Amino acid sequence: MALPACAARALGPPLQPEQGAPARTTCPRRHSRVEAELAVSRPGSVAASVRLGPPRGVSHGFNSRPLLDEPLKASSSLAGAVHAPLFALLPRGRRRRMHDLRRRWDLGSLCRALLTRGLAALGHSLKHVLSAIFSKIFGPLASVGNMDEKSNKLLLALVMLFLFAVIVLQYVCPGTECQLLRLQAFSSPVPDPYRSEDESSARFVPRYNFSRGDLLRKVDFDIKGDDLIVFLHIQKTGGTTFGRHLVRNIQLEQPCECRVGQKKCTCHRPGKRETWLFSRFSTGWSCGLHADWTELTSCVPAVVDGKRDARLRPSRNFHYITILRDPVSRYLSEWRHVQRGATWKASLHVCDGRPPTSEELPSCYTGDDWSGCPLKEFMDCPYNLANNRQVRMLSDLTLVGCYNLSVMPEKQRNKVLLESAKSNLKHMAFFGLTEFQRKTQYLFEKTFNMNFISPFTQYNTTRASSVEINEEIQKRIEGLNFLDMELYSYAKDLFLQRYQFMRQKEHQEAKRKRQEQRKFLKGRFLQTHFQSQSQGQSQNPSQNQSQNPNPNANPNLPQNLIQNLTQSLSQNSSQKENRVSPKQNPGQEQTESNTSNGTNDYIGSVEKWR
Repeated sequence: MALPACAARALGPPLQPEQGAPARTTCPRRHSRVEAELAVSRPGSVAASVRLGPPRGVSHGFNSRPLLDEPLKASSSLAGAVHAPLFALLPRGRRRRMHDLRRRWDLGSLCRALLTRGLAALGHSLKHVLSAIFSKIFGPLASVGNMDEKSNKLLLALVMLFLFAVIVLQYVCPGTECQLLRLQAFSSPVPDPYRSEDESSARFVPRYNFSRGDLLRKVDFDIKGDDLIVFLHIQKTGGTTFGRHLVRNIQLEQPCECRVGQKKCTCHRPGKRETWLFSRFSTGWSCGLHADWTELTSCVPAVVDGKRDARLRPSRNFHYITILRDPVSRYLSEWRHVQRGATWKASLHVCDGRPPTSEELPSCYTGDDWSGCPLKEFMDCPYNLANNRQVRMLSDLTLVGCYNLSVMPEKQRNKVLLESAKSNLKHMAFFGLTEFQRKTQYLFEKTFNMNFISPFTQYNTTRASSVEINEEIQKRIEGLNFLDMELYSYAKDLFLQRYQFMRQKEHQEAKRKRQEQRKFLKGRFLQTHFQSQSQGQSQNPSQNQSQNPNPNANPNLPQNLIQNLTQSLSQNSSQKENRVSPKQNPGQEQTESNTSNGTNDYIGSVEKWR
C-alpha cells in the first residue's frame, strides 16, 4: 500500500533503514507505520515538526478548523507543512473516530490542565508562605525553600485533602446552620416525623390552661375485656380514612377480618365472638347515619347489650373518639359533596327519644337531592345543618330542647351548645385533627397502647383546597360557623398541649431508663472489681496480713462495701457514686477509712471512663 502523493511530498524521499534494522515486512499497513515512525525520529523533518504540537493536556479548542475534510496542500515552507496532519496516514474511518473522540474530550482536557496548573501554583505559593513563616520562627535551622521532591508531594497532598474536605462539607452542610457543628456531630440526626405538619411554627404557644389530668390521656383499654371504643364520625373530617385505619392498620393479636368487596369488617376480641369497636366499618350505622353525641350515648349501650338481661350486662367502659377539621375546609368539602348528590337522608337525628318534626328541621331543597347547588345558595339556607355542624354533633342537645329553637334565646342556646361541646370533647378518651395526621396517630397509640402498622399520610391537597374563594366569602363562611371556629381553636390548643406533654413524658421516661442502666452497669463494674480483689486476698493470706496494719479488720469488708454502694445508687439517682452510706458498724470505721481512698479512686476512674 503506497502513501498518498501529498503525504509523500510532505515527508520527502523515502527513508532507508539503518544497518542492523529489521528487514522490511510484507504488510503494507505496518510498512507505512514504520516509515512514519522513522520520519518522526529524523530531526528537522516535517513529521517531526508536526509531532511537536501543543503541550500535553492542552488542545486547540472547539473553534479550531477541522483537520479531516481540509485538503492537504503541498508546501516547501515549514510553516505551511506544520498544518499537514499525521492522521492522513491512518484509514479514514479510524481518523474520523479519533477526531470525534478529540472533540468530545477537548473541554475535559482543558479543565484538567487548568486544574493541574492551578494546584501547582497554589502549592508553590503555599510553600513560599510556609518558608517565610518557618524562617522567622526557626531561623536558619528550618528552611522550607530547600524542600525536596517528597516534601512537595506531601504538601500537594495536604492541599488536595483540604479542597476535598471543603467540597464534601458543602454537599453535607449547604446551609448556614451546619449539623456537624452542633453537639450531635457524631450522631446522624433523625428527622422528627411529627414536626409541624401544617407548615406552621414548630414552637407552640398555649392559650388555655389545662390541668395535668386533662393533658394525660392514657386509657387502660383491655381488648380481651368488656370495654368498647365508639367512633363518632362527623361528616367531611377525614373520618372515613381514620375508620379504615382502625380496622385495617392496627397490630392486633386477632386482626379484623375484612373481605374484598365489603365495607364492614369483623373485629372480634381474642377468643370471643364480640366486637371491641363500634364504628361504621365494624358494626355499620347501627345508631343511624352519622349519629351525633346525643344519639350515640343513648343508643350504643342498648345496641350492644340489648339482648341481655339488665342484671347480666357487664359494666362496660365506653371510650368515645372523634376527628375534627378546620371549619372552613370542612364546610367547603361538604358543599362539594352535596353538589355531587349527597343528602344524608338516612340520618335519624333522634333526640330525647324522638326525631325532629319538619317544622323544627325544615329542608333546604325540594327535590330528591341538592346536586349542582352553587355556593351562594348553599350559604343562604338558614336551616343548613352544615353550619356549626361540629358543635351540634359534639354537644348534648337535650340541654337546649333538641331542635326546638323556641325553648331559649339564640344567644343563650349557642353558649350552652359551645360549652357542652367543649366539655364532651375534653373528657373524650381521644380526639384527633385532620390537619395533624402523624400527631393524631402518635396520641392514639399512646392513649390506647395500640400501634398502627403503617404511618398515617398527610394529604395537603383535597377537594376543599381546590376551591378558590375570595376573602369576603371566607369571612362569611367563618361567620356562619363561628361556633365551630371557637371550638376548633379550643380543640387545637388542647390537642397540641397533649402532644407536647406526652412527648416530654416520653423523653423523661427514656432518660430515667438510661440512668438506671448506667447505675446498673456501674454496680456490676464495682462488684466485679471488689470480687477480684477479695479473690486475690484469699489466695495470698500471708501477703495480705503483712500489708494490713489493723489486725481487727473485718474480712467481709468488700461485700459490705458493695452493698452500701448499691443502696446509695438506688436511693438517689442524682447522688454521686463516690459517696458511701455513712451507716456503718462501730468496729468497721477504722478499716473503712483505710479502704475509702482506693474506692473513691476507682469510682473516679469509672466516672472518667464514662
